[in-house]
Amino acid sequence: MKEWQVRQEVFRRLNDELRDDLTDVDINWRPDTIVEDAVRHFNERVDEWIYPAKSYFVAICYAKWISEDFDEDFYAVLDDPELLPDDPHFVNYSEAIEIYDEIIENHQWEDDDQGMVPDVREYYVEEMNP
Repeated sequence: MKEWQVRQEVFRRLNDELRDDLTDVDINWRPDTIVEDAVRHFNERVDEWIYPAKSYFVAICYAKWISEDFDEDFYAVLDDPELLPDDPHFVNYSEAIEIYDEIIENHQWEDDDQGMVPDVREYYVEEMNP
């Protein structure tokens, strides 16, 4: 098990309740606009849960930060089926290469202060530093 996976596991064991529990949240399910919706998450504050795009967006964020913080290969992390173990809508890279590649090619992620990135960064920092 890699260090980032150990940290995720420790976080999950120490926290019975996940802050982003979606059981009581209205979810806007739009599988036909995944790329556009995921790119929106990078560029603007989105006031609704748009799935499955949000899962792709979060996976790319996590893969980027894990690759930087733990010296891992971005695509290997993105392909790990356990990258987002609590997200039932997560699809790893090898299962959706075209979608991921199109999102990655079209998003304009310049820093961690734009769009929904700060919110995801907060979760990431909390999870990786249990």
